[in-house]
Amino acid sequence: MPLTKLQFKPGINRDVTSYSNEGGWVDCDKVRFRQGYPEVIGGWEKYSSETYIGTVRGLHNWVALDGGDFLGLGTESKYYVEQGQQFYDVTPIRKTSTNSITFAATNGSSTITATDANHLAVQGDFVTISGATSLGGLVTAAVLNQEYQIDSVPTANTYTIIAKDTTGATVTANASDSGNGGSGVDGVYQLNSGLNTGVGGTGWGAGTWGRGTWGSAATQTVATQLRIWSHDNFGEDLLINPRDAGIFYWDKSDGLTSRAVNISTLGGASDVPTICKQVMVSDVDRHVIAFGADAINTGEQDPLLIRFSSQETATDWTPKATNTAGDLRIGAGSEFVRAVETKREIIIFTDSSMHSMQFIGPPFTFGIQPLATNITIMGPNAPVAVNDAIFWMGRQNFYLYDGQTKQLPCTVKERVFFDFDYDQADKVYGSAISEFGEIIWFYTSNTNSLANGGTGENDRYVIYNYQEGVWYYGDLGRSAFLDRGIRTFPIGAADNYLFNHETGYTDDGAVMTSRLESSPIDMGDGDFFTSIRRVIPDFTFNGSTTPDPTVNLTLQSNNFPGGNYLQTELSKVDRTATTTTVPFEQFTNKADVRLRGRAFTLKVDCATAGVRWRLGSPRVDLRQDGRR
Repeated sequence: MPLTKLQFKPGINRDVTSYSNEGGWVDCDKVRFRQGYPEVIGGWEKYSSETYIGTVRGLHNWVALDGGDFLGLGTESKYYVEQGQQFYDVTPIRKTSTNSITFAATNGSSTITATDANHLAVQGDFVTISGATSLGGLVTAAVLNQEYQIDSVPTANTYTIIAKDTTGATVTANASDSGNGGSGVDGVYQLNSGLNTGVGGTGWGAGTWGRGTWGSAATQTVATQLRIWSHDNFGEDLLINPRDAGIFYWDKSDGLTSRAVNISTLGGASDVPTICKQVMVSDVDRHVIAFGADAINTGEQDPLLIRFSSQETATDWTPKATNTAGDLRIGAGSEFVRAVETKREIIIFTDSSMHSMQFIGPPFTFGIQPLATNITIMGPNAPVAVNDAIFWMGRQNFYLYDGQTKQLPCTVKERVFFDFDYDQADKVYGSAISEFGEIIWFYTSNTNSLANGGTGENDRYVIYNYQEGVWYYGDLGRSAFLDRGIRTFPIGAADNYLFNHETGYTDDGAVMTSRLESSPIDMGDGDFFTSIRRVIPDFTFNGSTTPDPTVNLTLQSNNFPGGNYLQTELSKVDRTATTTTVPFEQFTNKADVRLRGRAFTLKVDCATAGVRWRLGSPRVDLRQDGRR
């Protein structure tokens, strides 16, 4: 019998039964489809050995007038500007206390209690102490006079820090540490830290486990919003906004060691918003736009109000007949979620509607019109703009806007949304990988949820390839991601590092495992047994960085549906599967196997570093082998 050529439909389909997907793929990890054929994705490596504090929830890359390449990144604790593989802390200063801090230490403890009236700090905040003298023992002036992260906040007038020396080693006080640090101690408090995980509501279930007694109610509403940053460059400078807080300005000309300041402190500032959910600079007309802002002179946030500055200025927000400052209010939905700029317009998402905002010129400056209602969006970082189209993840569906709003047909919807941690929906982070025509969303699976003992962080991804019109997915944790553009490689953030992606074929030098599995293939309608004698591979290893690239090809046969996945012996039906695994190297011509069953599946997996594999159309020697 002649060899049978195996040709598979591109993409992964998990939303139908395995037998109805004959000729297709059913599972994968670290695999993409290009020109209809599967191949391993590119690997990643650390961009820099330098680390940052916190979990990055936003990345923004821009170039200054002198050609300097800058990357802004915001975490729940700090905001950094990166240049030359170095992270510079530009977190805004919230408060400065002068000659007002005293300290108390306990013999045998590294915990230092600081007293500063009405400090307004919260746990996790950062404070830089200066002007302190030794407490008399091991807690010296050098130990006290540095930056500290606040460990706890017992009262409105006190907080604690863990003493450390200049190398970061913990310092334990002794009996001689009985002083108060002197009378001229200053403290510079950085912007309050935000949440790093989703908790919310009042009463039972609010906050973290163990916050109070059994069945007790929370004494106040617990914040539900992650610390999510929006940022945009105003010329060569940077505007940043921690969601539901103020707008800050970082002036590049002040140097990398300077900090961002509230725009209300800049010269000529007039009626600037004190709070908003997102800041954006309109590329076409050079207005600074604040979404979900407070009205002038109220300080009370309106979640649907849009305010914009006068043209070509970040400080003049007072509407006048002689300028273009003003405001608009979104007419549908209950809360602004995200605004995304395309070539033609700014698309605005609320929790249940979508609108188009366009520059129309004086006297109204901007106009807004509804595009769709009864839509959903998973979180502020869920939408991704590609040219004039926007893709986004909603709740239970994916969407596309390209002049019309439509649901994207998705063949892996059940795999994504049946194992999705909706408590961490705001952590969804979408980005493009334009080199391969892909939209990627990172999300937290229910398997990795806090309730199930996981980290509560993003651990999976799903990709829509808009050039091929197919879906695939895998396991990879990234809290933020940025497509290549100014820089050579896409950038991902995880574990206090930045990573260059699509470079090499390793997991930062270690093995990057990849796998691919087909749906069952049978002879005819599965009424005959099939015998497989030979496999002729069709792999290419071009681009591999290892001299001996190898992948494993596994053939698994069974007699009835479910045999590949249920290895349990049943009393009436034999579901036991037979498996043959063959390693294929660069110059393997064929493999002789012996396999028999009514249907078989094909699996490819690779656990060797530096292997770039691509599967074409393998051939198998199939022979009909009777009905029993």
